[in-house]
Amino acid sequence: MNVQLFIPCFVDQLYPATAFNMIKVLEKAGCTVSYNQNQTCCGQPAFNAGFWDQSKEVCSKFLEDFKGSDLVVAPSASCVGFIRNYYTKLFDNSSAHNKVKDLAKRTYEFSEFLVKVLGIQEFGATMNATATYHDSCAGLRECKIKLEPRQLLANVKGLQLTEMHDVETCCGFGGTFAVKFEPISLAMGEQKVDNAIATGAEYIISTDLSCLMHLDGYIRNKGYSIKTMHLADVLVSGW
Repeated sequence: MNVQLFIPCFVDQLYPATAFNMIKVLEKAGCTVSYNQNQTCCGQPAFNAGFWDQSKEVCSKFLEDFKGSDLVVAPSASCVGFIRNYYTKLFDNSSAHNKVKDLAKRTYEFSEFLVKVLGIQEFGATMNATATYHDSCAGLRECKIKLEPRQLLANVKGLQLTEMHDVETCCGFGGTFAVKFEPISLAMGEQKVDNAIATGAEYIISTDLSCLMHLDGYIRNKGYSIKTMHLADVLVSGW
């Protein structure tokens, strides 16, 4: 299967290793992975900040960069959720409407692609550790992802996964929310980290590096030993 890789801007700049690990997993699954170096942002930051005209310009470029029939896979439910649910608002009653609908059908978050499209739940990973999983708001509510990451993690040899209290509660990041409402954002992050630590976990795992970046900042500031890890990084452990 031919797959187009979409790497969100913050992953490209801050967590490139996760992108490379994602490629390793996809290639192990038998996919032929392509990466269009012209790709930039999906347009979500500008949209969330209220700059819809500027966002539409970025989204128009995204539509061009990912035209064709290949499936598009990304390590971020947040970006995938935006493409699926909000591109239609920007391009409603426009000549790009059908392109938007087509792209939404072809775009997948990493874990749902592995489980729902490829039908693979085991990649030979080994990780002798305790962990807890964080449901991102975008993954849970916009992409309807709940079981897929857990099914993949259940097949990681040596990994003990324990659910945290209030697992479906927001971590407090929310993009511009963390900037505009910093005290609230920090309090929500504190609650999430405290709940994760209470499980005895060594790692917080998620599909979204944006959430993990937020939580990791709080963890580092407090000097806690718990670490954050993206699902793609877990699935290549022990290779």
